[in-house]
Amino acid sequence: MAHDGQTQPTSPLLADLLALTAQALPEVEAVFAHGRENLRAMVSVAGKVSSAAMEQHQYAAHALSWLATYTEALRQMQAWAARLQEDGRFAEMEGLILQIAYGEYLNQIHGGIPMSQGEIARLQDLGLEPVAWGDAALTLMAQGNTTAARSRLVALMRESRANATFGATGLDEELEMIRDQFRRFAAEQVTPFAHEWHLKDELIPMSVIDQLAEMGVFGLTIPEEFGGFGLSKASMVVVSEELSRGYIGVGSLGTRSEIAAELILCGGTDAQKAQWLPKLASGEILPTAVFTEPNTGSDLGALRTRARRDGEDWTLTGNKTWITHAARTHVMTVLARSVDATSDYRGLSMFLAEKTPGTDEAPFVDPGLSGGEIEVLGYRGMKEYTVNFDDFKVKGENLLGGVEGQGFKQLMQTFESARIQTAARAIGVAQNALDVGMGYAEDRKQFGKPLIDFPRVAGKLAMMAVEIMVARQLTYFSAWQKDHDKRCDLEAGMAKLLGARVAWAAADNALQIHGGNGFALEYQISRILCDARILNIFEGAAEIQAQVIARRLLD
Repeated sequence: MAHDGQTQPTSPLLADLLALTAQALPEVEAVFAHGRENLRAMVSVAGKVSSAAMEQHQYAAHALSWLATYTEALRQMQAWAARLQEDGRFAEMEGLILQIAYGEYLNQIHGGIPMSQGEIARLQDLGLEPVAWGDAALTLMAQGNTTAARSRLVALMRESRANATFGATGLDEELEMIRDQFRRFAAEQVTPFAHEWHLKDELIPMSVIDQLAEMGVFGLTIPEEFGGFGLSKASMVVVSEELSRGYIGVGSLGTRSEIAAELILCGGTDAQKAQWLPKLASGEILPTAVFTEPNTGSDLGALRTRARRDGEDWTLTGNKTWITHAARTHVMTVLARSVDATSDYRGLSMFLAEKTPGTDEAPFVDPGLSGGEIEVLGYRGMKEYTVNFDDFKVKGENLLGGVEGQGFKQLMQTFESARIQTAARAIGVAQNALDVGMGYAEDRKQFGKPLIDFPRVAGKLAMMAVEIMVARQLTYFSAWQKDHDKRCDLEAGMAKLLGARVAWAAADNALQIHGGNGFALEYQISRILCDARILNIFEGAAEIQAQVIARRLLD
């Protein structure tokens, strides 16, 4: 389809679209409810959910998690469209995104939801018969995601390249102003340099971190009484999204401070809050999270690093791995076992372990502290390290909360925010992949016309835009829940689960659009692909995340 600026016919579904989606949504919710009860019957022993049975029926449990995620995603897309319509902002692009999303996700629910490239969750995994869909759902399945709809969406995307996002986000004016500010910053100070940082495996320059501190990134959600801005989690989502659109390493810098601040806000003493939060908010100190160990992975309850009393203070002994930005930081939030005769989460405590910032050449300079860089495919701007403690000294006053055995509970309180942030970073990476893929498809000519004029190429770009909006609305809803003091571990987990898959698919498809050039290190899509891959692993691997969601659904 040539891009000639002429008006194309709109989709025949648009006039009645919200009525169709409103009728289809309860059917999806009913399928999910039936699947949940079937899974409950599979994994219950003597009326209680059995961990052994959950493991035995793990595939079914994860299938339910993905079905729940799709159900919530469609629910939030419907809510998004209704808000836009009420505000008079539901235009053709938004309508196409909605109809394609519903058409595609309904078909996937019916035929199989991809949990990964080689694993498909099907209704029969949950003991469900094929669904006898109603007329609205069948119409959307047949006419929602068509070649014509995708082509028209891409034509509209090409006309609106100057916009920050493809389709209205539904956020208020203040949040969109924040987006615009950080999008400009990323475009000027991050995007032109990110690929070189990646190729040279360089730390993000301190000048960039200093600018982020001046812009308030590290204190965005810290209360004003502690030197922060006291803004919403939604604002942090927008900031993380746009900075990660420039480079995931820069977008993740704020995550370090967010996790540390949340730990201290939720679990710290008044003195610890007064001491640490203003310095975190200003960027005077940079934190790193030190949780994972070589042989534990996601099994944090099995951590072996020991904290022993040394007079009024503590000494740490043990080994940690996959510690992000460990060298240049000033304080480590360390999870260690301090309670003797324990072997599970109840013996863990959290420490605010002060350290001296290091350099590339000498990452760890304090007595009792050593380690080295882990070379990685992507996510390089802060670097990953092993960290070894050998009677490393920690002040007695730096036991978080002043009470032992609370470390695991304190960490759990941060998981909602961490997963919301990870979902936001995934959206940013996916948006970057779409930007780069679309730019290449417009510029590269084959057989006498731009790649974007070929339906398979346009279709990839259209689906990127659609799924980015789906993941975005699920993430915004999670942040809204958090901002309104509602439990949102389930929604945050779903946003992270879907967002990570969307980012990987977008990066993979954008590289495919590049053809052989995408495999060349000089093209930035090669970096975006490597960066996207980590999102399905950190902050809870997809399999762990699906297991957690399933267990929560059966509570």
